[in-house]
Amino acid sequence: MVQLEQFTTSVDDVISRMRALEAHLPPRDGLAVFNRVYLAVTEAFDRRLEAGAFPDAEAAITLDVRFAERYLRVAEDDHAPACWRPLLQFRRHPGVRPLQFALAGINAHIGHDLALAVVDTCRTLDCEPADLEDEFERVGDLLVSLEERIREELMPGPDLLQIADPLTHLVGAWSLERARSATWSAARALWALRRLPDVAEEFTDRLDAAVGFAGRMILTPLPT
Repeated sequence: MVQLEQFTTSVDDVISRMRALEAHLPPRDGLAVFNRVYLAVTEAFDRRLEAGAFPDAEAAITLDVRFAERYLRVAEDDHAPACWRPLLQFRRHPGVRPLQFALAGINAHIGHDLALAVVDTCRTLDCEPADLEDEFERVGDLLVSLEERIREELMPGPDLLQIADPLTHLVGAWSLERARSATWSAARALWALRRLPDVAEEFTDRLDAAVGFAGRMILTPLPT
């Protein structure tokens, strides 16, 4: 697997930790559902990295690792910002479907964590967000393609359409493409505010709360 020696955490390490979580968590647990999705994303990222799909490998790896570290902090250490709390609170609720768990995790990770990971990466590499835009878009394209697969795999079949109507409404109201666009704007704003720590902290808290509110809506329990 591709990695750069100067990183204390590599893509290989990230994948190993996600696999350990998969082995430890009950399969129906909401966090386990998201972890399987994210593990598939990270493995696909690593395959594309090996194939040379990311011209700036250093930027791509740094962004991927800084991004993953924020999720692993939640999953391993129970350090949960507001955006992750709905998923942790509802992870065993019998009225929440696997697709809802997957999308709630994606919402928290893309809507909040990715913006902060872009800033982390800029600090690590001493660069500007504009220098990461190409790699950000390539990672985003991978996520969008996997979101489509997730919806196909976890959406109920045609025989369940009647009871799935509320689910169709819920998941249709959220778009990864819109979330990705908003995240890039948030990352640029946070980078511009880096010399105003009080304002940056307030902006981050509001972003966290807004993403958490969206996650709570995605996790609305549905009739079984």
